[in-house]
This record gives sequence, C-alpha cells and structure tokens, in this order.
Amino acid sequence: QVQLVESGGGLVQAGGSLRLSCAASTRTFSSYAMGWFRQAPGKEREFVAAITWSGGNTYFPDSVSGRFTISRDNAENTVYLQMNSLKPEDTAVYYCAAGTDSGRFRYAVSYEYDYWGQGTQVTVSS
Repeated sequence: QVQLVESGGGLVQAGGSLRLSCAASTRTFSSYAMGWFRQAPGKEREFVAAITWSGGNTYFPDSVSGRFTISRDNAENTVYLQMNSLKPEDTAVYYCAAGTDSGRFRYAVSYEYDYWGQGTQVTVSS
C-alpha cells in the first residue's frame, strides 16, 4: 500500500506560480511512475503531467506544456509539480497518483495508476 500526500496548493493570481509536492510512503518509490491529474467542479478528471520511474521522461498535455514541469526526488520519495504562468482555467483540485512503471504504462490514463492522494486545491484568480 502506498500513501500519497499532496501539499502546496493555494490561491494565486493569474500569471503567478505554485509548486505542488507529493510525498509517498513507500520503500519502492523509484519503481513507480508518478502522475498529476486535476478535476474542476463539474468536469472530468484530466491528465496534467507524468514522470517515469527514473525521471528520464516527462509527459504533458498541450494545455499545460511549456508552463508546468514535473520532477522527482527518489531519495526523498517526493514528486513535484511546478506550475508557472497560471491561468484561471487551471483552477481545480490537483491529485498525485502512482502506478507501477512498465514499458506499456500509459502515463496519461488515470486508471493505470493504483494509488491516489487526497488532492490539494489550486485556485487562480483573474
């Protein structure tokens, strides 16, 4: 069982930045692909970012590419989401997720991930 705890959410003005953190309670953190998803009120959960077990590859949808970066520290069992140039449409609850990485892992697909955090609210004001 892997527990994930997100932090770093809050209220920020449009154009500002936030850095989300996700701490994992597992001794095998480096075996997991890590992803970030978000869900706004009345909308489906959507993919935001993912990083492979080694950190060697990262993935983003067009909506955040160039503004968001994802990184991980396997020694600290933590994954980060740096969000820059935030827009009001980025407002959502952001969730961290972990899934056993493999050659067939589909990083943008939510049901590939086995473990989820409780979420952290990000609100971007205009």
